[in-house]
Amino acid sequence: MPPLPRIAIALGDPAGIGPEIALKAALDARVRALALPLLVGDHSALALHAERCGLPLPVDVFTEAAAVQWRTGRVPMLGRSHFHAAALELGAIRPAHGLAALDAAGTAIRAALDGHVDAVVAAPQTELAIKQAGVEFDGYPTFVARCTGTPAQDAFLMLCFRDAAGVETRIVHTTLHVGVREAITLITPERVLHAIRTTDAVLRRIGSARPRIAVAGLNPHAGEAGLFGDEEIRIIGPAIAAAAADGLDVHGPFGADTMFAKPGFDAHIVMLHDQGHIAAKLQAPNRTAGLTIGTPVLFSSVAHGSALDIAGQNRASHEAVVEAIARLAGRVAG
Repeated sequence: MPPLPRIAIALGDPAGIGPEIALKAALDARVRALALPLLVGDHSALALHAERCGLPLPVDVFTEAAAVQWRTGRVPMLGRSHFHAAALELGAIRPAHGLAALDAAGTAIRAALDGHVDAVVAAPQTELAIKQAGVEFDGYPTFVARCTGTPAQDAFLMLCFRDAAGVETRIVHTTLHVGVREAITLITPERVLHAIRTTDAVLRRIGSARPRIAVAGLNPHAGEAGLFGDEEIRIIGPAIAAAAADGLDVHGPFGADTMFAKPGFDAHIVMLHDQGHIAAKLQAPNRTAGLTIGTPVLFSSVAHGSALDIAGQNRASHEAVVEAIARLAGRVAG
């Protein structure tokens, strides 16, 4: 039997539910059967959450990724020192919390680049805390791109989940965390085509010999032949045609309100954040993994927020972290 993949779990915003769900996932028997988890973040923050939530803390702390030892019944942790100058305030939005989330994720990504882990899962961050720290941030995909030296435009978010009937859905976002007005300016034939090609390449990597991809329009009813906007005619349609000319099995543009009901697609590409996230959160609340695709590091986040209002109360579900780990473990094994 091949060795289990080593998956780093960054704690996310330490003032939110990140440390709680990271620890719960690392202790979960389902995760331990799939992977070797490595927690990454501040041990004092993790200990505070464990105490508040009444969780066990069988954790061994290491200061270097190369020194990590994987022991049965214990969880290794790559320890960082985030709160030597300022105290952690559960439930609060503070610059130190934003910096801690990014440092944990960045440390985990470096460990993956150096070959010490096979993939990374990041617990949720709080974008306002990061902004207060003066750091430019519009989501984990572009952050992973910067950490790995990948052009930002090459990184995309793929939401992955199974609905109540067990049907697999994958949603790739052409644009992500930008205002709608700016997003429209970013939607070009080149970017849509790049999203299609990246999606096709990832699907082939995980075992689909000939992926079938659906692409959404931008406007209501995909523009209704130009009645409600012409981006489908000028931008999205030509990108689909170019991909099809290259031999890709791609279809659309479809209205975003009907596309997900069409059967037989391996992935759906949307133009805007809410076109994908609303569908995912309605069908799989707290069970959606957000994979970053187009970068050299296997990276996933969870498709929910840091839930500052319930931090330290042992009320947070870690199912999305389990889902993310399961998907990454499968991709490493494949």
